[in-house]
Amino acid sequence: MHKRIAKKKALEIIANFPSSGVLVVGDVMVDHFIWGKVARVSPEAPVPVVDVQKDSVMLGGCTNVLNTIYAMGGQVFVAGVIGADDIGKGLIKQLRDRDIDTGGIIVEKGRPTTLKTRIVAHGQQIVRFDQESRKPIPRASCDKILAYVKSLRGKIGAIVVSDYSKGVVSRELIEGIKSIAGDSKIFLCVDPKQSDFSIYAGAHVITPNHHEAQRAAGMEIISGDDLLTLGGMLLAKFDFQALLVTRGEEGMSLFEKGRKIDHTHFPAQAKEVYDVTGAGDTVIGVLALALAAQANLKEATSLANHAAGIVVGKVGTSTVSREELISVL
Repeated sequence: MHKRIAKKKALEIIANFPSSGVLVVGDVMVDHFIWGKVARVSPEAPVPVVDVQKDSVMLGGCTNVLNTIYAMGGQVFVAGVIGADDIGKGLIKQLRDRDIDTGGIIVEKGRPTTLKTRIVAHGQQIVRFDQESRKPIPRASCDKILAYVKSLRGKIGAIVVSDYSKGVVSRELIEGIKSIAGDSKIFLCVDPKQSDFSIYAGAHVITPNHHEAQRAAGMEIISGDDLLTLGGMLLAKFDFQALLVTRGEEGMSLFEKGRKIDHTHFPAQAKEVYDVTGAGDTVIGVLALALAAQANLKEATSLANHAAGIVVGKVGTSTVSREELISVL
């Protein structure tokens, strides 16, 4: 079944955004884009020579989710790990410039702040280089993050766990978050990266793309029936209340647990797709904020789907503003 949200209801939810709090926990990163033109090939090796026009440094990884929530006017908090380096200092400054509390950012000496540098010429990414450590964070850092989560219990309606497999998200962290959220009304939303979904078991809603969902289920989606089987299987096996599979140009599919599985399809909204970088971050950011703003899962998914349709029409890790979302409704 297809589902659209009524405009009046959508606007009511969006009006609640400024009084709704979301905590984003996960792998903090910095995205560095170098933009240029290519007019010749290097005489030293068969590679293009990029004439650099400009460069931009942006919040990436879980802080791109934060950026989405911030651009929507929500109250946002963040927890993660950075290195004691200039990239990390720049990231802290970007957060402070937005008046975002940096109490949940743990500085680890000897670990670099994750930096992804992309060289883009004529709108096409030519190469990306990553500076990072993927080793699991020490127990002490995990405990500090959990202490920060606990301090926010009365201020937030949702927690996003944004996993990029850089060492922050672990079984201990998820278990700790679940016991802190406990029987409160806080929604736990997970954007997974690891193939073993048992680490995320018991989350309210998980938002894998179709490749991640297929890997976790150990099956391929060839038909609509396969998708239904996969949805039911992942919900049952890992005790999620809902599963939202993002499927690129096929839109997204929401599975909710009930007496029987409730499946709702949301067709893709984009007119033209320029860049899917960060689309998953937009989806989970808007979804979590809408849930914190008292939306139900279908309403929250519908708003997230509209926001994703806007973001894929932009180049580079972009965000969608509240005004843009209202205008497409």
